[in-house]
Amino acid sequence: LKMSCFWLYLPLNLLMVTCLLHSVKAPTTSSQHSFKTNLFNFYHSLILADGKETTVHLLKDIPKRYYFVLEKGRVLAPFSITVTPCDVPIEWSILMYKSPPGKASPGDHDTQEVSKSQKASSIVSTIFNYKGNSVETYMGMSSHSALYLLEFLSTERDTHITVYLTTDTTSGHLYPELPMDPRIDVVGIGHTTVTLTWKHSPSVLQHQESIQYCLLVNEKHNYKSLCAAETAIRSSGMKLPPTLALSLSPYLLEPQQVMILSNSELSIINKVGSGEVRQVCMGTKNTYTVPSLSPSTQYYFDVFIVNLLTNASAAYTGTFARTLEEPEPKVTELKDGKVIHVVLDGKKQKFYNLQYQARHKKIHFTFQLCRGQIRVHITRNGKTVASENLSGLRYFSLKGKLLDTYLVQLRSTEESNSSVKVEASPHFHKPLFPLLPESLKIKSFSKLRTCRSVTIAWLGTQEESKYCVYRKKIEEDQIWRELQGADRCSGPESRHKSEKVLCKYFYELNLQRAVTTETIKGLEAGTFYLFDVYLFGPSGIPVRYHSKVVKTRKKC
Repeated sequence: LKMSCFWLYLPLNLLMVTCLLHSVKAPTTSSQHSFKTNLFNFYHSLILADGKETTVHLLKDIPKRYYFVLEKGRVLAPFSITVTPCDVPIEWSILMYKSPPGKASPGDHDTQEVSKSQKASSIVSTIFNYKGNSVETYMGMSSHSALYLLEFLSTERDTHITVYLTTDTTSGHLYPELPMDPRIDVVGIGHTTVTLTWKHSPSVLQHQESIQYCLLVNEKHNYKSLCAAETAIRSSGMKLPPTLALSLSPYLLEPQQVMILSNSELSIINKVGSGEVRQVCMGTKNTYTVPSLSPSTQYYFDVFIVNLLTNASAAYTGTFARTLEEPEPKVTELKDGKVIHVVLDGKKQKFYNLQYQARHKKIHFTFQLCRGQIRVHITRNGKTVASENLSGLRYFSLKGKLLDTYLVQLRSTEESNSSVKVEASPHFHKPLFPLLPESLKIKSFSKLRTCRSVTIAWLGTQEESKYCVYRKKIEEDQIWRELQGADRCSGPESRHKSEKVLCKYFYELNLQRAVTTETIKGLEAGTFYLFDVYLFGPSGIPVRYHSKVVKTRKKC
């Protein structure tokens, strides 16, 4: 085959290819077409770098080719090629182009009689092919006279892969090593937790400072590589850092990502349409308990060993587990006229359930918010009849049928603990709490304020009731804590006797005039005082007005 005339027009990086093919005897007519096709493939191929991971972007149904010629110093040289699909399954193969052997010895009549077509067919051979989405590594020995062509094809959609060629098989690997048994073991399952363990990577023992384990948790399926997981998350409409190892930079987070750093562990939670995708990097620990999962939900767990210096990773064999079903919530029975004091844990954000079976058609629910913020949800025979956030004292009057079942669910809406008093009774039942005025605010009069006295006022009702006034000297830096942390359900029994000012009875049939005032004397000049008023009804249960802080004048 005369090819010397082409040399002036070839790119320099194809010169070695031409030299190799120039020594090959021309094929017969029957194989000329395939030979020309193979030659054309080389002219439209790229050189694959040795010792470097290459990202290859594939268009659907359009093959992409890379070639490499290994060092000529040795007759046989070891090499390996690792291909990592980052999305859909792909097809890839390795073809070897090799010069035919030299002329046989005169006495070798069998070799002398090898047909021309057989010689042509010895030019190229496929030494490896694969179809799938697993990470595959081919290891072989190279002849110095051989040239290799890698061909990649995606038949499903556009995608990308990574390819790593190395001839240095003695000084280490780009990818961290997996143990002989790369499985992840599930050693514990709870309602909201799953405990996992896996065998240590040999790379951890050799390069502990630059190696770490990262865990990926999701509700869809396992991933065979880290780039496959990142591609899937990106396709859901969110941006991710290039790898989990780089996720250590907080500025890379998107609005739908939440980063949690505790006990030297970094967690990134991505909110996606198909559920949460949680990433956790835990250093070199090989046991981890995944917290805050949903009950009765199947999760998939993948562990990656990541080299922080090269950003390369290897995947353990993924596993899955289903969390236990949440036990039936405890239900407390409400009885007519009996008050239940409920304390809610804000951190757990769980519902507290109360059940009441109606013995009358009209039912009266009373809620007195003691501390924090609480949301109440009431259903009758499974259908919602009321749902709102509580504030102060709240009544619900509901009408239904005999033996209707009411379920009252209470939940704290803030992280701190909240508490509330609850009572259910027939509508005609004697009211537990006193008749309340339009407002529970205490007002002070600035013009009547002196160095030794303060005048306050509050609203009363048409019902004769008992009012008790209490005072407490406080410092300026205690004001916020006293106002925000007060238990609004606590009565005078929680106060010191020295804080009591007076108790009096009051009522006014004309609500526009139902205001009472009181001047508290014997105070210290320039001092902050906390004033409280307690209202007592027929049942003796008090209602506390909103606390008021007043400062006496410094000079008079």
